[in-house]
Amino acid sequence: MPTRPNGGPAGLLRSEEPLAAAYDCALLDLDGVVYVAGDALDGVSEVLEQARNRGMTLAFVTNNASRPPAAVAQRLTELGVPAEETDVVTSAQAAAREVAARVPRGSTVLLVGGDGLEAALAEFELTPATSSAESPTALLQGFGPDVSWRQLADAAVAVRQGAIWVATNTDLTIPTSQGPAPGNGTLVNAVAAAVGARPAAVAGKPFRPLFDETVARVGCRRPLVVGDRLDTDIEGAHAIDADSLLVLTGVTDLTALCRAAPQQRPSYIAWTLDGLLSPHDAPKVRADESQLNGWVVRRSSDAVAIESSGTNREDGLRALVALAWAAHDADPSVVLRFDAAEQALASVR
Repeated sequence: MPTRPNGGPAGLLRSEEPLAAAYDCALLDLDGVVYVAGDALDGVSEVLEQARNRGMTLAFVTNNASRPPAAVAQRLTELGVPAEETDVVTSAQAAAREVAARVPRGSTVLLVGGDGLEAALAEFELTPATSSAESPTALLQGFGPDVSWRQLADAAVAVRQGAIWVATNTDLTIPTSQGPAPGNGTLVNAVAAAVGARPAAVAGKPFRPLFDETVARVGCRRPLVVGDRLDTDIEGAHAIDADSLLVLTGVTDLTALCRAAPQQRPSYIAWTLDGLLSPHDAPKVRADESQLNGWVVRRSSDAVAIESSGTNREDGLRALVALAWAAHDADPSVVLRFDAAEQALASVR
C-alpha cells in the first residue's frame, strides 16, 4: 500500500511495488505522455504492454474532443499501442453527458468543434445542429482545427438566445510540432467575450466529469492518473482524490514541477512512462536537506544544489522536488534556482 513518509497532503508517496501492480487502472493522458506531435514516445508501447501484462487496465483519457474514440484507438494502434474504442474516453463524451443531464432527450444541440462531438452526442439521443437558426436548446463547444470565426459568432448568437452552453475543456493551448497553438480554451474565451458569460459546465480535465466518465466506463476501483500537465492532469487527480504520476516528457519542466502549488503536486514523479513499472521511494526531508538512496540535495539561500549523487536519476529527481516543495511550504515567497541541480541530474545516466 502506498504511503506518504513525510506527512501532509501534498508530499511524494512511497510504493514498495511497481505502480502497475499497486493500481488497477492507469488513466493515461495522450499528448506528452503516449505521444508528442503525433509520434509515439520512445519505449512507450513496451512499457504499456508490460503494464497490461501485470494486470493493469489502460484507459486513454484526453481533453481533445476533435476525434471520436474509434479514430483515437486506431491511431494509437498504428503507433504500436494496441487500443480498442472502449479503451478511449474523450472530453466530448463527458461533455455530451453533461448536456444530456440538462436538456430533454431528443433536444437540438448546436455543435462547434470536430467530429468527436457528433459521435458523442449520438450516445445520448440528442440531435446535432449546425446553425443557431435551428433554435438549439444547448451549445456543445469543443476543439476542432477548422473552427471558424463564423461558427464562433453563431455560437454567441445561440447563447444569447438561451442555449445551455457546455464546453469540452478550457485548455488554452494544444501541443504541435511547432510549439503550443491556441486550444479550445482560447475559442471558449472568444465566445465568452462576446456574450459576457461563461459555460454552464466544463467537462474536461481538471474538472470531474471526464474522470468520472472514465471510471464509470472502465469500472476501476483504484485509478492512477498519469499525465504531463500540472494544471489539468494533476490538479484533476486532486479533484477526484486520486493518486497521480507526472512524467517529464511533455509540457512540464523541472522548474515548473519544483514550483508546483500543493493542489498541483503529483503523488509520484518520473522522467518517463517507465515510472509505471518500478517501485517509488520517497526522500527524507529535514530543514534544508533532502536525502534518498545516496542522493543528498541541499538548499543554500535561494539556490538548490546536489551535494551527493546516487545511481538512480529517478531518486535524484524525487529528492530535489521534495526539498523544493518543503521550502515553498515553509516560505511561499521564496523563489529558488535549480540550474546547478538540473545540470547534475543531467550528468547521471
